[in-house]
Amino acid sequence: MKVLRWAAVLSVAVAAMAATVPAATADSGPPQWTAAWGAAMQRPTPGTADNGPNWSVNGFKDHTLRQVVRVTAGGSEVRIRLSNLYGAKPLAIGGARVARSAGGAMVWPGSARRVTFAGKPVATIPPGKELVSDPVALTVSVLERLAVTIRVPDATGPATFHRFTTATSYRAGGDHLDDVAGDAFGQTTSAWYYLTGVEVDSAAGTVVAFGDSLIDGVGSSAGADVRLVDQLAERLITAGRPLATVNAGIAGGRLLKGSPCYGESATDRFQRDVLDRPGARAVIVHLGANDLGLPQVGGACVGSTAKVTVQQLIDGHRTLIEKAHARGLKVIGVTILPLRGALFPFWNKDVEEARNALNRWIRTSGAYDAVLDADHAMADPAAPDRPRPGYLFMDGLHPDDAGHHAIAAALDLRPITG
Repeated sequence: MKVLRWAAVLSVAVAAMAATVPAATADSGPPQWTAAWGAAMQRPTPGTADNGPNWSVNGFKDHTLRQVVRVTAGGSEVRIRLSNLYGAKPLAIGGARVARSAGGAMVWPGSARRVTFAGKPVATIPPGKELVSDPVALTVSVLERLAVTIRVPDATGPATFHRFTTATSYRAGGDHLDDVAGDAFGQTTSAWYYLTGVEVDSAAGTVVAFGDSLIDGVGSSAGADVRLVDQLAERLITAGRPLATVNAGIAGGRLLKGSPCYGESATDRFQRDVLDRPGARAVIVHLGANDLGLPQVGGACVGSTAKVTVQQLIDGHRTLIEKAHARGLKVIGVTILPLRGALFPFWNKDVEEARNALNRWIRTSGAYDAVLDADHAMADPAAPDRPRPGYLFMDGLHPDDAGHHAIAAALDLRPITG
């Protein structure tokens, strides 16, 4: 395994004035911005028995959304990034606020700041675009929870969102932008809407975790911030190198194929979700499990059930590595978790053979700058093709909190902390 050598911090700067852009735009002048929180956006899709209901298909009309996120870098100014990537019509933003979270849907009195867009309190985001706010003067601390409140006055139609989260989002009818209490926000869901990034004025730099349900946090406890990526953020801080982390995972996501419910292919979304994040300097990649397993599952959400070869997966990984290296990012490959024992038809002998072959390539090819061996961290010593029982979520596949901890602990931080 190669020893990971982190690149020098990329100086990423964007215009202070908000702009409607297809992606984050960098220039050479101050201020510097670091992505301190993020989510990968998806097409609207109905809720499921596993994830519960969501509001994406019906969208919003005369609503106020309040969403709580945990930032992984501090600064004296923040800005938010909103997405109408999958909207069929312009999205009217009737106002926005950022404040310190006081738990649930409450905010700390006196902490709310008005968010503006090109100097105005309202904005319209065209279909397929993102909007970056103006800087907001609010000093935030590492791992602080912020409440982002967005007013949506008009009928939106189906809403751009992130389907699976371990967080709670809140909705109220009417205008409740400036509510301190959370009483009006009686409707909840475990998804994020429109909010794709929170950025701080910092040169800390960001590690983007990119991949599927392992990265997205499936199996970890709701509301506890104990996903693999959350625990990596805490390890970096404890080690004295508080690099920010962004979670760009999508549960069900595949390397080579998109699907109606599980987002675009990783090769298609890599630019937007990784390379265009302000301050991105390294990326952690876990992909391939769903490319191998989902064809056995089938169903409307899966889309294409065409089988893929190991060589096709290797070529897809190489594509991501080359794109990241071209931008100066270091790339950490993550081996595919044990798949046998899942409570859905995800495994067969051919899948296991392909998983082992892909893992061998990730470990030994030298294509990645470093390797996080999640397979080894999760494998049962008595049966290496199965997950370790003590680290296993009830679905028989994903890690529980202990499993997420074990994988986060397996990443060698010595090149960062030494």
